Amino acid sequence: MNIYVYPGSFDPVTNGHMDIIQRAAKLCDKLVVGVLVNSSKNPVFTLEERVELLKCAVKDINNVEIESFSGLLIDFMKKKNSKVIIKGLRAVSDFEYELQMALLNKNLDSDIETLFMMTNINYSFLSSSSVRELARNKGNIDGLVPDCIKDRIMDKFRK
Repeated sequence: MNIYVYPGSFDPVTNGHMDIIQRAAKLCDKLVVGVLVNSSKNPVFTLEERVELLKCAVKDINNVEIESFSGLLIDFMKKKNSKVIIKGLRAVSDFEYELQMALLNKNLDSDIETLFMMTNINYSFLSSSSVRELARNKGNIDGLVPDCIKDRIMDKFRK
């Protein structure tokens, strides 16, 4: 079975992430979206909320599974029996950091390959932080996140 892993914090998942998920899912037998516990970030949404939002967003894509993980991505990939990392890129600025990470992962396990996917140009400006900022200030997030999670994101900032 050809298994790919798409890791990220997804705080929250955006339509840019969904673009990558939908396209990557067509390239493999199974796509595991790995929701990262990142100690260097202070997420707005809990790990459980991020997993639930993603599960709602991908419910119609049969070969996608959502799972959280902590620690090294390489260890998670071994657990999932995967050799391919999917990374989405919005701009050249993303590439520099992601290239460093890809080379580090390759150094840790020479069998690992990282595939970079450019997001659809319609989402090149979109980030989770911009969605959070809009929602925090009661801005319109229509078209930026999956419809099934839009109200849950806005509710998070109404409290």
